[in-house]
Amino acid sequence: MRKFFTALVVIPLGLIFIVFAVANRHFVTVSFDPFNSTDPAIAVSMPLFVIIIAVAMVGVVAGGMATWFRQRHWRRAARQHEADARRARAETDALRAAAAVSRADQQRLPAPSGYGFYGAAGRDKQGATL
Repeated sequence: MRKFFTALVVIPLGLIFIVFAVANRHFVTVSFDPFNSTDPAIAVSMPLFVIIIAVAMVGVVAGGMATWFRQRHWRRAARQHEADARRARAETDALRAAAAVSRADQQRLPAPSGYGFYGAAGRDKQGATL
């Protein structure tokens, strides 16, 4: 489904890009000198579609960087929560290991002796109280 959706979006965008590039291939001069428009000190002459696509790419990169910097708080919180979760897992594993050891120790307790409330003489051969 993902490949189909990608193809459904990428193929039309590629076609639009090609049509746009062919329709806007004439050269334009971009000037960075606001004081002398007839003979600018800094000017670039290139196809219009290159300028528009370059500006769009710069905008995408700038937006991505702005988003990245705005989300630093959430990334920091996620790292702290991950560290807390690792610590809690380690503590839980240690407690489980200690509980397993204590269960094993309880199983090793000696069998109760025949000397109870009634004493050794108060029981028959099967251990029933007389």
